[in-house]
Amino acid sequence: MTSLWHRRRQPDDVPTPVAVAVSDFCRRAKAAATPTEVREALALLADEEDFRVRSLTDTEPERSPLGPFAVVDILRGTSPELASQRQGCGYYEVVRELARVREEKTPPAPAPTGLSFAPSPAAPPAPPETSLAGGTAKAGKAARPSAESIQERIAPRKREPLPEPEPFEAEEPVSFKRALPKPRGRFTQVAAPKGSYQTLLHMEGKGILESALAQNEHRFALLKSLSEQYNGPKGELGLPDLEGALHRHDLMDPLTARERQGILAAYTEQRGAAGRVAWSLGLSPSELQRLVSSLQLQAEVEGVRERFQREALGTRHLTQRLDLLGRDKYLADLGIKKRFTDTLRKELEELARSEVPDAVDLPGLCLAIARKHGAPQELVLRALERLGLSEGLRKQLQAHSNHSSP
Repeated sequence: MTSLWHRRRQPDDVPTPVAVAVSDFCRRAKAAATPTEVREALALLADEEDFRVRSLTDTEPERSPLGPFAVVDILRGTSPELASQRQGCGYYEVVRELARVREEKTPPAPAPTGLSFAPSPAAPPAPPETSLAGGTAKAGKAARPSAESIQERIAPRKREPLPEPEPFEAEEPVSFKRALPKPRGRFTQVAAPKGSYQTLLHMEGKGILESALAQNEHRFALLKSLSEQYNGPKGELGLPDLEGALHRHDLMDPLTARERQGILAAYTEQRGAAGRVAWSLGLSPSELQRLVSSLQLQAEVEGVRERFQREALGTRHLTQRLDLLGRDKYLADLGIKKRFTDTLRKELEELARSEVPDAVDLPGLCLAIARKHGAPQELVLRALERLGLSEGLRKQLQAHSNHSSP
């Protein structure tokens, strides 16, 4: 067995039409095989036996299953019945592995002892074409020119050195253009030149100021708008320069009246909070103070703030007071945060003291207070924790429950 199953050629040397024919034959014989398996089986046959393979695959299979190694076995003289039995019992799997092992154990060709730098021999001239049409495949192969051996093909070739290129000396181009300034970017934004302060003082300046007044609420916004378009008498346009131009055109009084009305309305709308007033008018706190001082509105502003201070401290409903407790910034802005928290703490202590005997835990105590005064339980619990009363009340409730239990 071992003498029969050895490769006569490489699997890649098997002609593709022969491999396709065997693959189709195996499919019809109910033993489909992969292209790799077909080529490994046909590698066991020599090139001269390819015509026998085609003569077998052109007929219908007599038995099944028949794989590619069974085809080779039939060509070796085995009957189709025996080849079918061998295919079914796995005989050809052993044959395939045996052929692969024998190929791996075959010693490689001896390496050349020395390197030859001689040029490769010239190929012999091609033989003349024969006019015989019925020549055999063996005769055709004998007529082919002999190819180079592996040693001759892998031997290094002697190459002639290339001539060194002459060095190229590049001359610097001579420019006759004068030095130009660096160009500006395509999207560079250049500020427009500012107008003179005298323009605002002339007759045409009145129309400019009136148009700007219609778009700005107060003098600081007006200054910011005009300073981007006009210079002052000694540099940047300042607030005194703007006020001088407004006085010159008798526009200061209308602006002052509008500013007084806007500031008082903002204090009323923001319930006396100066920080929110400055934010709503687009001013900084210092600018708001300067504007209030220049308009002499200190008394009116303090009156508005005192009104909302009394309202915050005199709120009777518990829900409103608990809601104000969470507005720390508002209470701090009004200047009543400490007074408000102290008053609310005393009130909650009295309410909790009256409900402790009937309560079991802190949530139950908050629920009792909330139901009695119509306030949300969450606000009551949050107020007790924020005012630092929750821990003391828990201890009181724990002591009361221990005392009342038998």
